[in-house]
Amino acid sequence: MKKVNCEDKKVRCKSLYIDGTKYRTTLHKKYLTRKQYAKPEKNKVYSFIPGTILKINVSLGQCVKKGDSLLVLEAMKMQNIILSPLEGVIKSINVKEGERAPKGTLMVEIGYTHELT
Repeated sequence: MKKVNCEDKKVRCKSLYIDGTKYRTTLHKKYLTRKQYAKPEKNKVYSFIPGTILKINVSLGQCVKKGDSLLVLEAMKMQNIILSPLEGVIKSINVKEGERAPKGTLMVEIGYTHELT
């Protein structure tokens, strides 16, 4: 294993303290450019796998309950029924039937019922 000198200005290092002991480690570019964690928003439904939108079962402004079918996403010859994670009103539909949805695509946004009053 290659020994790294953290005093060198070209090398970026970070200190960790574990049980009172100080450890030094290098910071890699991969770590610095990683996608930051963002707390998931319950009212936004993202595609969890890439697939094709077969059918949209809701319309804009429609009231939905937790567990209602929002749409059907086909992936690897399997039809996945995407269910509503909460009760609310359909705020936006960002996909169309027949459209390919890459992983992580925002498909549907649900407005909380208290936002409407």
